[in-house]
Amino acid sequence: MTQNQTSRRAALAGALAVGLSACSSKSTNDPVKTAGTSGTPAGGSSTTPAPSSTPPAGKTLPGGARTILPQHRLVGYCGMPGAPALGELGATNDLQAQIDKMMKVVKQYDDGTVKPLPVMELITTVVHPYAGRDGMFRERLDPKVIGEWSKAAEDNGAILLLDIQPGLASFLDEAKAYEEWLLKPHIGLALDPEWAIKPGQIPGKVFGTTTGAKVDEVAAYLSGLVKENDLPEKALIVHVLRRSIFTEESGLKQHPGVLVIKSVDGIGVPADKVKAYDAVMKGTPSNIKGGFKIFYQEDTAGGGPLMKPDEVLALSPRPDYVMYE
Repeated sequence: MTQNQTSRRAALAGALAVGLSACSSKSTNDPVKTAGTSGTPAGGSSTTPAPSSTPPAGKTLPGGARTILPQHRLVGYCGMPGAPALGELGATNDLQAQIDKMMKVVKQYDDGTVKPLPVMELITTVVHPYAGRDGMFRERLDPKVIGEWSKAAEDNGAILLLDIQPGLASFLDEAKAYEEWLLKPHIGLALDPEWAIKPGQIPGKVFGTTTGAKVDEVAAYLSGLVKENDLPEKALIVHVLRRSIFTEESGLKQHPGVLVIKSVDGIGVPADKVKAYDAVMKGTPSNIKGGFKIFYQEDTAGGGPLMKPDEVLALSPRPDYVMYE
């Protein structure tokens, strides 16, 4: 484990402890209570912004399309309320201000050929270093907060991704716990196998791992929801820091209505990040698209520059998802 990786995991562990401190007297079966966002009303859903042209039949993504590729590239911020270290969207109590900041970055990825589609990634299943009553080393976010972020995403024409750090729980069980949200056209999933541990392990002490077959279970589940409810395509992101975190990728099959993207979350100066991207994407099956993550703090900790949008778009394969943390 490199020094940057060690520092990051230590920071994340600390951030998770802070974010969960308000729930310290509750059981792990209770949802996480976090600081609310600034003035965004909870619950309810607004109408998806009207497209500029007549959309296809059925429910649509923000902007009116039924599919993400090839006309869009996902670009955005991640975070969780009350935990600034986990991403820009949770850096302040003013969610809309952070979204406005995000939108300025999103626009930088409009290369004239592929339009950026804003994406907000909310950590909803949160890992922590304590087993808790059910022994799963994780808690779920308060549904009220998910409602606030869902409304904010709709109001800003963005996709919302529900990020899962499973601990000992299964990705499929956690995904099913959010079905009421996944039935919304603008909501997809992100899986974080770095935090998928095995019995006897403690999150933050080891790197977790998952397989193509485990992700395939989630993809098949999402595909079923899409078909049964006439939903537009769902994004399914798999965050990967290094190759050993996501193995046996051939076990992940292509499912109608689901776009699977492997986000390479390498940390460091641009040259190191490019090497990490090349290494993790090498040999990736064609049904898994590429994604890339940029860390505002960790990537520049040594005094190096943050990668620019044109540098990110010069990667091969060109990322279909770019996330800033």
